[in-house]
Amino acid sequence: MNLTEFPTYEPGPFADNTTVEVRNEGLPSGRIRSALFDFDGTISLIRTGWQDIMIPMMVEILRDAGDEQTEDSLTLYIREYVDRLTGKQTIFQMMQLAEEVERLGGNALDPLDYKQIYNDRLMERIESRRNDLQSGARGPDDLMMPRTRELLDGLKARGVTLYLASGTDYVYVEEEAKLLEVDGYFDGGIYAALDRIEDFSKAMVIKQMFEEHELSGPELVSFGDGYVEILNTKEADGIAVGVASDEVGRVDVNEWKRNRLIQAGADIIIPGYQHQEALFDVLFGEGA
Repeated sequence: MNLTEFPTYEPGPFADNTTVEVRNEGLPSGRIRSALFDFDGTISLIRTGWQDIMIPMMVEILRDAGDEQTEDSLTLYIREYVDRLTGKQTIFQMMQLAEEVERLGGNALDPLDYKQIYNDRLMERIESRRNDLQSGARGPDDLMMPRTRELLDGLKARGVTLYLASGTDYVYVEEEAKLLEVDGYFDGGIYAALDRIEDFSKAMVIKQMFEEHELSGPELVSFGDGYVEILNTKEADGIAVGVASDEVGRVDVNEWKRNRLIQAGADIIIPGYQHQEALFDVLFGEGA
């Protein structure tokens, strides 16, 4: 499907006049035992702006390979597959890039080489944020979605086992979860991209969760701002909370994300965790 064909969705209804948009009003509540979180854009804001590194890099590479689309058309084309693959391991986006280069008749690098170029450019962009956290110049909550820690505390208090799964390389996710002081929340484990792509996927983590805890569909809730984790959750009949986060302002809904997350099957859409009391009411039936 071309990006321009993605539908837009009318808003509502909203729980208790908050920003908690309930897309599935028949949602079962009060059964949740495990929660799966994406990391970047859902918890962490350390990597905010990563698309502004990846997409121009790909434009540059495809231009060199001979792509003659207009700048806007090429950027839109790349953004579609970058967004569609968000939530999978970064290498999948680089594999797509290599395929595009080959399609144009160019000699593609190994996807791992493209990934290294991207990681080097991204780390240059975010190095100051990581350094600020390490030095104490900025507190962990300054580089997380607002009220994330309260949300994690609230889920733990309700006896929910927490998992973290990210398409970013494991070494970075582990480091940055520690920098944000959230690593201790995830008693179910921290999972992320590995050198062998067949060793990790969010679908694999969900399958493991169901097997380890003998879960049935609505006993799992996931929180994510990417298409993949929402789709994987709904394939398992779990409850999917789409976090349509504006990673810069940290308050308003990102309409681009919102439409994609609804298309993937999100049961609930939130811009962030500012109205988590209403969210808990919906998920756990506490307001009934």
